[in-house]
Amino acid sequence: MNLFNVIENIEKIDPELGDRINPRRSAIRNMASFGSKVAVAALPFAFGTLLKKAYGQSLPTAIVDVLNYALTLEYLEAEFYNQGRAASGLIPASDKSNYFDKISRDENNHVAFLQKVLGSSATPKSAFTFDLTANGAFADVLSNYDTFLKVSVAFEDTGVRAYKGQVGAAKANADILTAAVSIHAVEARHAAIVRYVLNKKLNLGLKPWIVSTTTGNDTGIAAVNGNYEGEDNVSQAGVDITKLPATGTSASKASATAAFDEPLTKDAVLDLLVGSFIKLND
Repeated sequence: MNLFNVIENIEKIDPELGDRINPRRSAIRNMASFGSKVAVAALPFAFGTLLKKAYGQSLPTAIVDVLNYALTLEYLEAEFYNQGRAASGLIPASDKSNYFDKISRDENNHVAFLQKVLGSSATPKSAFTFDLTANGAFADVLSNYDTFLKVSVAFEDTGVRAYKGQVGAAKANADILTAAVSIHAVEARHAAIVRYVLNKKLNLGLKPWIVSTTTGNDTGIAAVNGNYEGEDNVSQAGVDITKLPATGTSASKASATAAFDEPLTKDAVLDLLVGSFIKLND
């Protein structure tokens, strides 16, 4: 779940959020001390408790809207992996047990968490239609394992970029920032393993990291080129990374840009998903 996207948007609505939550920072600190795996599993539920304590049992309307936005995205991801796992013969048994069962559980837990925090204010899943084919761009996504993996790679790579785009919002709180880094690392591993599975299946020459090319991206999936926009950025903190000593010649641009993963804004994520994968019911 893009938890720190939620934090940033709530802070825009309520600049005093930090003051409301700050007395309870020790809960995050104590939880994080158990290690990243425990922190990843427990932080969302702890954050839900902090929200309830900060605002009481009734959340402000604007915050409800932010949390429902996050819930909508989690509905989509959970639906994708739930349907993929349920499709007969789609995912090989070993890949299902080793990778996709765990990813699916994560997404369903995120949905359950947001529904619990929102209570009766949660937007029901029935308010949306989820088109896993993205208007036909991936027509056989639930019958062709190659296509399923390609869409999964697009979701995971985009999710990591979206998460990275919001982590900075937590920098004012060292404990939350520490937890954010732990969660981000796990999400990045998810993206890497799905790329690994796709590469093993199709031998595309994919790396565990994103490599942007002059024609779009290294997945060979032209339909998701928009998800990788900006990954060819060669300037980091004012430094031309193609001129670094270890980069070599200008022909090594792809290698240089792969060493730095770019963030993705919330507006960009919405542009990529709404109208294709996510549709509002009347």
